[in-house]
Amino acid sequence: MPGLIRGVARTAVIAGTATHVSNNVSRRQAGRWAAKEDQAQQQAYEAAPPPPAPVAAPPPGSSMDDKLAQLQDLGKLKEQGILTDAEFEVQKHAILNG
Repeated sequence: MPGLIRGVARTAVIAGTATHVSNNVSRRQAGRWAAKEDQAQQQAYEAAPPPPAPVAAPPPGSSMDDKLAQLQDLGKLKEQGILTDAEFEVQKHAILNG
């Protein structure tokens, strides 16, 4: 019977050690993946183009043709995805009420 208890105890120690080592490896690997993900996000952020400059509002008293040309340019920027809907609306309001 003492041999059986000794064998069970040895197995428990080996299993516990293996579990501990496995958990350490998993934590280390997760840390490496998180570091790579953070680095990739930082590079994507740095590589992103700067936001587009706002379209200047026409000076007071400008002709309707000038306003129409600016609105057409603004529409092209929105179609290309350079301006969001909200940015488009703000700039359109500035052109029409400027």
